[in-house]
This record gives sequence, C-alpha cells and structure tokens, in this order.
Amino acid sequence: MCLISLAYKTHPRYLLIVAANRDEFLDRPAEPAHFWEDAPDILAGRDKRAGGTWLGITRTGRFAAITNYRDMRMSFPPGPSRGILVRQALEQGIDTSTTGVYAGFNLLHGTVDALRYHNNIQGIDIALQSGIHGLSNHFLDTPWPKVVKAKHEMERLLDSPEAEIVNGLFSLLADDGTAPDEALPDTGLPLEMERAASSIFIRSPGYGTRCSTVVLVDVNGNAYFEERSVTQGSVVEKVRIEMP
Repeated sequence: MCLISLAYKTHPRYLLIVAANRDEFLDRPAEPAHFWEDAPDILAGRDKRAGGTWLGITRTGRFAAITNYRDMRMSFPPGPSRGILVRQALEQGIDTSTTGVYAGFNLLHGTVDALRYHNNIQGIDIALQSGIHGLSNHFLDTPWPKVVKAKHEMERLLDSPEAEIVNGLFSLLADDGTAPDEALPDTGLPLEMERAASSIFIRSPGYGTRCSTVVLVDVNGNAYFEERSVTQGSVVEKVRIEMP
C-alpha cells in the first residue's frame, strides 16, 4: 500500500473515511477483498505469497493498513512479511516492542474509534488525532506532492453530498498525474522511477497500482467497503460489501 488518505472524526456521519491505493509488483499473486475462511471476522484482500494483507477491517470494528517506508540508502533486516502485522493488528493487536525485526513500515491500527499510528523507523506509537491525514512511503503527513494533493481532495469531498463521496474518492485514487521534478522527494530511486512513484495512481512497467479501496464507517459502526482491483490500469473486478 503506497497511499492512504483518511478523514478521522471530522465528518458528521462518518467516523472514518479511507481512500487507499495498493502499489505492488504486477506479478505478485493476491486475492481480492473477502472474508477469510481461516479468520472469518477479517475483511481484506490477501497476499498469496506470504498470507498477510495490506488493509482490512473486522466485524468487531478493528481497522489496519500498512505502507512501506522507502529510503533506498537504508538497509533493513530480511524479516517476515509486513503484511503479517496487519493480520495481527486486525486479530488481537500488535506488540510494538517487537516490530524492529521487520523492514521499515508505517501502520495504522486499532479500533475505528481509537486508531493509532506506529512506525518502526522512529519507533513511535501514538493516538491518531482527529483530522485529515495522508500517508505514503515516509512518515504520517509528510508533505510529498501526492500526499498533499490527496489530503486537499479529501477535504473538498467532505463538503460534497454524501451520495457523491464514494465516487469522488475513487476519482481521487485514479489521479495519475506526476509531480514536477523540483517537488520530488529524494528516496534514493533513479529519477525516472521517482517520477512514476510520485503519482497517486502509479503506472509503470512491472509495478503499479494494483487495487483501490474506499472504506466508510459511520458513527453507529456500520461499514461500507469497496475495492476495485486493477490490471494494467483497467478495473477488472469490483468487491462491494456493506457490514451492519
């Protein structure tokens, strides 16, 4: 997952609004969002290689989503798949004192009314403050161009009629405009790759946006979850689930 934009405790009806893109190698096998047979409370897509996930929600009101921390000049341990952390966060929570064995990451986790932000680079685990947030492959609310753009669009959509919010969020997630070179972060990638990674929706050979997900949880705990899986830039499958 390489971009998460969310509005937390800022909308009169929705406690949590999430718009997220998962960026991954195109040949890495994954299953679309579903309730897992071996963990029936979890609604999430699933990485078929390591068994974890990148974003999910549970019938009991837990939410978790992860992004990698990108700095090609840093070396990280060849630890377990970071997607396993999302499953742990959804099932029972995580022990933040043990997350140093993983490559760098950012994790949103907790119950939807008490979300937290954790990363294992700074080693912090803090309550998520109400407001509009953005998370890509650096720290929470780092002002990378696509994070700034996504937060601005999220703020605009909060003033839209409720019937337009979902389609508006998917339009946000489909934005493939790249940032100008002078605004690009320096994460150690070659310039051409840094350009490609600067868009909200990534299109590049062998790697790009694999799915877009919108989650809305209202103040009564009712959840709406829609995922649109993508192949070569075209939507090939939609999963739409409402949870009472």
